[in-house]
Amino acid sequence: MAGDQPGIESLRGRRPGITDLPESSCTSRTTQGRRLRVGSLFSGYGGLDLAVEEVFAAETVWFSEFNPAPARVFAHHWPDVSNLGDITTIDWHKVKPVDVICGGFPCQDVSTVGKRAGLHPGTRSGLWVRMAEAIDVLQPEWVVAENVRGLLSAIATRPTPEGDDTDGRNPIPATPEPATLDGTVRGVEPDPWHLGDQPARPLRALGAVLGDLADLGYDARWLGLPASDIGAPHARFRIFILARRAVPNPAGLRRRPRRGEPGPGARSTRHDRSVPSGHRPGPERAGGFTAASGAGTGVAADRAALRRWGRYALAIRRWEYLTGRGAPSPTLVSDEGQYRPAPRFVEWLMGLPDGWVTDSGLGLTPPEQLTALGNGVVPAQAAHALRALLAIA
Repeated sequence: MAGDQPGIESLRGRRPGITDLPESSCTSRTTQGRRLRVGSLFSGYGGLDLAVEEVFAAETVWFSEFNPAPARVFAHHWPDVSNLGDITTIDWHKVKPVDVICGGFPCQDVSTVGKRAGLHPGTRSGLWVRMAEAIDVLQPEWVVAENVRGLLSAIATRPTPEGDDTDGRNPIPATPEPATLDGTVRGVEPDPWHLGDQPARPLRALGAVLGDLADLGYDARWLGLPASDIGAPHARFRIFILARRAVPNPAGLRRRPRRGEPGPGARSTRHDRSVPSGHRPGPERAGGFTAASGAGTGVAADRAALRRWGRYALAIRRWEYLTGRGAPSPTLVSDEGQYRPAPRFVEWLMGLPDGWVTDSGLGLTPPEQLTALGNGVVPAQAAHALRALLAIA
């Protein structure tokens, strides 16, 4: 099975140390001698967190999830981690600082299958600004964000900065009036591109996110990766962003000092980013995630697999091989004779252990299970993306 094959490692099995990361991504001096601490936002069932913990050899110390169903799943697998609740009500100055903040902010308004409302005030995807606020206050060393393909094409808007009474264009007196040889003054020839007046292309959602990170003092890299690239039998294209604090000790430049750290004193901060719109006991987390790319793994489909899965047989067999688990039944039949997706099958498609979301002890209804799974992250896909980004960081 997958665990016996060279090059296939478990997300929950081998936990690499700090020295396993590329030299350019080693942790700062403040983290030597201890594991990195992770703060999780928009946590869902914890798919992104599993990848972050694995890649950074880290531990999650708090999470924020407003929806009760996925919050129950997260708390079940991280029983010693407290839920900060609704991100819009959190006072970040009272939250424990962390080394990594990760989160997949809501995708409904940037998704290509949604209404494409974009990254605007009042949209759910506009909650990105709350994540930016957490980053601004807590100043983690690393930021990990994830979202759908629509982040590349959905539009975003920025507010007029507080106290700015212009319409965002370059002010009229910004260009000097050069004098001629006879001492007279003539106007400079107008810019044919009209930069800043009527932009031909609107600001994209990804551009807004990357701009916000730059404004907060972070260097960021991003990539788009389909789940099929790591061997999953579905595309599930996702954008992954990895950002690192650009200045080792920016207390006197941009960020607020950590508690107990000297700083430059109180001052107002001006931002140009977009406007925003419980602890439970549980068992130890299970293992069984693959972290290596398996798209090129050679597998064979026998007649039984071909009869059951048809043209999807090879893709299903490959994922069975990589995960070490047979595929569950893909559908359930309702009392009315209607077919609907089986949550256990979707759970398997995401590369999760059997019961991660569908365990009856969690008390989630099938629709709640499907919603949580549909909004989640494939851990192996996220881990592969983060390792790729760290390799070039």
